[in-house]
This record gives sequence, C-alpha cells and structure tokens, in this order.
Amino acid sequence: MDNKEKVVEKLRSRGLKITPQRLAIIEALEGNRSHPSAEDVYTELSQRYPTISYATIYKTLETLCELGELMEVNIEPHKKRYDPFTDPHHHFRCVNCGKIEDIPLEEVPMPPVPHEVQEKYGIVGMCVYFFGFCPACKN
Repeated sequence: MDNKEKVVEKLRSRGLKITPQRLAIIEALEGNRSHPSAEDVYTELSQRYPTISYATIYKTLETLCELGELMEVNIEPHKKRYDPFTDPHHHFRCVNCGKIEDIPLEEVPMPPVPHEVQEKYGIVGMCVYFFGFCPACKN
C-alpha cells in the first residue's frame, strides 16, 4: 500500500468516512507481508476495537482492492488473503504449514502469453501460484 495519507484521500474520494476502525485496517495492512485474511485482520484489531465488524473489514478490504491499494490473493480454497504489495509478483504456499510468501519476478519471470491467446481472450493480467514445501518444512 502507498502511504497512509494517499490511501485515506482515495477512501474520502469514494465518499467513505475515515473512522478509527478504517484507519486501523489501513495501518494493519501497511507493510504487512504475511498475506492476512479478513479474519486475521479482525483478530488483530478486535481487542483494540471491540465494536469493529466483519462487514467493516470486508468492505474496506474490497474498496482498497478496487482502488488498487491492495491485491486479493486466492491461493487457498475458501479463503481470500490480501497483499498490500501490488507490484507484479508471484506467490508461493507451503502445503505443509500454509505459509504464503512472495516470489519476485526476478527469480521467476512471468511466462509469455502466446499472441493467439492474447488475441482470443484480451488478457489484461495474470497471476502465478506455486505450491510446495517452504525451507523449514522441506527439512
């Protein structure tokens, strides 16, 4: 995510009030490389904000995705995760412990899209998910 003030301005431009709960969600995501789910964000914030609702968290996460400040990561069945690092990159999920990590494009470049596929489908983006064992589980 970009700096907090820029994100706040984008939310205001959508007509959303900047509540302490929304600010806390932004702060919880800023620089967070653990790919938290909405449930993770709720768990982190519910102690400080006992009245925070899942609806507020889901709506804020959805809006941040729409604004391009957050990327939805669907690497697990039945659970959305979120990534504030929106530059193009891949994701890896350990099949043993469930840890999710970023894989930079320098390590594994994006595969080329054949011209015929681009023409037929009008590809505008892609995501690549890798599955295997993280270094800790591999041993």
